[in-house]
Amino acid sequence: MTAPVTIRVQAEDFDLQSEIDRMTGGRGEIGAVVTFTGLCRDEGGRLEALELEHYPGMAEVEMTRIAQAAVERFSLEGITAIHRHGRINVGENIVLVIAAASHRQAAFDGANFMMDFLKTAAPFWKKEHGASGQAGDWIAARDADDAARDKWKN
Repeated sequence: MTAPVTIRVQAEDFDLQSEIDRMTGGRGEIGAVVTFTGLCRDEGGRLEALELEHYPGMAEVEMTRIAQAAVERFSLEGITAIHRHGRINVGENIVLVIAAASHRQAAFDGANFMMDFLKTAAPFWKKEHGASGQAGDWIAARDADDAARDKWKN
């Protein structure tokens, strides 16, 4: 059986426990579940929100490609990746990755791999909205994100 891959891009929030339950569903081969939830931070009080845009259709295709690569590379029992779009206020969820495996290291590695490639390869763009109410700039890619992704290329 092929490991389940769940990919969603949505405006609405997600519920962590519901997503874990959906993935595990009493499946006895799963011995470890690792989750990562990315939140909108205030950057030291400077930000009120982020605005996230994506390339519809292409974002899901790229996320699916990354997820399938993670399943194959780490022998995952399943992976879920949910990325929100639209205006996301400080403290709200942006992204969720859940990796399930027979053993913990594979689940940790699968979740890290998914996030490292999601941040650099999936077509999403972020615009800052300042605490003063002013719309800011679109955020450029960071070298640290590229370096995190590149460590998996060995």
